[in-house]
Amino acid sequence: MDWATFSDYITRFNNRDLTAFEAYLTPDTHMLNGTLELLGIQGMKEHYTLIWSQFTEQLHIERFVSDADTVAIQMWAHFTALDDNPQSLFGPVRKGEHFDFRGLIMYQVQAGKFADIKVAYNTFTYTDGAGTVTSLGIPH
Repeated sequence: MDWATFSDYITRFNNRDLTAFEAYLTPDTHMLNGTLELLGIQGMKEHYTLIWSQFTEQLHIERFVSDADTVAIQMWAHFTALDDNPQSLFGPVRKGEHFDFRGLIMYQVQAGKFADIKVAYNTFTYTDGAGTVTSLGIPH
């Protein structure tokens, strides 16, 4: 997969376009994100619908490597809480607080679509309203 194609996927992802999953994932896609396992396009849609109902999320690509069968990225995802929420996906949050996840993602490509996705964490941090940053370890 080339950069232009992958960049389109990320642009659509960052715009909360759920049809990106249909366009870029195989029907039986498997994703392992820490200890969280998601199966298929519907599993991805359900997971990201929940995240995007609680946070804005912007995925930034810091490095991109690919060949015919694999895409690997070094990335930074920035999440901002949309509202005060005592039971968000990441625990209690107040509107405007944010989380930053830095890590690596490897995608197995089959016929131009992602068949397997593995997410590896380097850091996951929480920044409160006062600007205090706390390391959270692995979120899933």
